[in-house]
Amino acid sequence: MPEPLLQAIDLSKRFGRLWALENVSFELQPGEVVGVVGRRASGKSTLLHVIAGTYPPQTGQVHLNGQPLRFDGPTAMRRLGVELVHQRPVLSEQLDVTQNIFLGRDRSWRAHLGFPDLVCQARRARELLSELDTPPSLLHARLDGLSDEQRQLVALARAFCQPAPLILLDDALAALSFQRQERGLALIRRLAAEGTSFLIVSDNLKHLFEVTHRILVLFEGRLVADRPTADSTPREIVELIVGATQQEQVTPVIWALESYHQLQRQADELRRKQAVLQEDLQAQGSLNQQLLGRLRKQVDALDRLNVALQAAQRRLMTEREEERKALARELHDSVIQDLLSYNYRLEDLEGHTLDVQQRAELAELREDIRVIVSDLRRLCSDLRPPTIDSHGLTAAIRSHAQEWADKHRVALELEVDSRLGRLPEPVELSIFRIVQEALNNVRKHAAARQVRLSLQRTAAAQLLLRLEDDGLGLPEPVDLAALSASKHFGLIGISERVALLGGTMRVESPGRGGVVLNIEIPSPSPS
Repeated sequence: MPEPLLQAIDLSKRFGRLWALENVSFELQPGEVVGVVGRRASGKSTLLHVIAGTYPPQTGQVHLNGQPLRFDGPTAMRRLGVELVHQRPVLSEQLDVTQNIFLGRDRSWRAHLGFPDLVCQARRARELLSELDTPPSLLHARLDGLSDEQRQLVALARAFCQPAPLILLDDALAALSFQRQERGLALIRRLAAEGTSFLIVSDNLKHLFEVTHRILVLFEGRLVADRPTADSTPREIVELIVGATQQEQVTPVIWALESYHQLQRQADELRRKQAVLQEDLQAQGSLNQQLLGRLRKQVDALDRLNVALQAAQRRLMTEREEERKALARELHDSVIQDLLSYNYRLEDLEGHTLDVQQRAELAELREDIRVIVSDLRRLCSDLRPPTIDSHGLTAAIRSHAQEWADKHRVALELEVDSRLGRLPEPVELSIFRIVQEALNNVRKHAAARQVRLSLQRTAAAQLLLRLEDDGLGLPEPVDLAALSASKHFGLIGISERVALLGGTMRVESPGRGGVVLNIEIPSPSPS
């Protein structure tokens, strides 16, 4: 058997007191494509970041071509031929598309002399973008004008631009349209046939069963299965992911892998057909009546399935919020506090150091730690805003909206009903996430200068959330199905949360421009 390209031996990684990986071992052969699956916080992304050199492990070794790695950082790993593509691409905003693709990756002799071959770069970039179904007009486009999908295509092209022994994909195809996902899978198959190995983290089992040779399953940081794809089924993999074989635990997860909106459209189409048949077949015989009865059963079955999907989605959202809360608490109580402790010790050491250069280096190190702590606090706030737990929804919305307006320099008019009071935790969190996503949509797509946000309790025991901007607007009528097909999920995610709260959503794009989002939610009594 040939020597493996990659050997991971008893890898363990801890963040504070939380073990993200525990004694993970596996091998990867040249040209082999291996998938990595697991629930949230199972350690999938951490595993890729350890191999890519982003995080050094607490224990364990990684061997590449039989040689142990020193974990000198991502740049050193790229020199060895290990490329990592993040779920959210890390790109240089000051460079155009072609320059980003070849940044630090042009290994020609001309580039080593400081004279990159721009013609060859453009030709290779055009070939890669063509394989990913992207127009060549983007070659010299600036990054600030690109969509999220186009930015992800640039990151993929950058990883594929030079022959690399190992490419790590951290859910890197999720942001692409269906057609481009298929192009990406075809490119992975071609490169694997040419000898490139892939380690792919993805929640899309359909993709993994199309391209992988093996699937690794992580559960709470431990490797619980290493299965040949050809000898496995999606249900077996889902059972391993959730750590159970009972139908009542596995079935909702399998349902959640399917498209809720596609099922809803199917149900609506069946209802339409049922109405037409009822009008046309009133006088028909028993055979037609039997057909109508079977159709009614199908519609009822789809309705039950949609109800079950909503219940599964509620559980998944609740789990996700609990995971965010636990991670935010762990980061704040452990990692941030540890960093602050180190900073105080460095400050004390700086005060006892006479060497000027050492004091300057210590001061610079303390400043770097302060920046990291600030970034971690912002991350904690995104994961679980502490204001919502301490002071409630009203304070959390005011704080987030004001911070958003200051950061993006948008004039914001905010009105929150003083009678709102405290609401049940799931309701407060869902409304806050809706406000977060709505403001995020305005930032990404609207190019607005003014925004008006209001949350009121109506006389009819409803919560009325209204967001109005003066931006670019949307085509009328607003088609959520079309937005879903084009992978724009902002309004889709909001509509799902509203539906789970039993509310209604109306989107308008007035002739004067901008978008008006009206949401009504049944209001529990304030506590």
